[in-house]
Amino acid sequence: MATSVLKTSQPIPLDEFVAEIERRRIETGITEMPRNSGNRRTASKRALLKAIEEAGGTW
Repeated sequence: MATSVLKTSQPIPLDEFVAEIERRRIETGITEMPRNSGNRRTASKRALLKAIEEAGGTW
């Protein structure tokens, strides 16, 4: 009788995760990720970002 076992992800330290992302970027040649232009933001998201800015925060 065959059974399957669900394997779950194990948490890894943040520094290892960052190193893995950097390794993959170098491997693929993608070194710069374009920033989201924000052209499709909802009115509520725009209001939230404006409130953060007015409160002195940055996003």
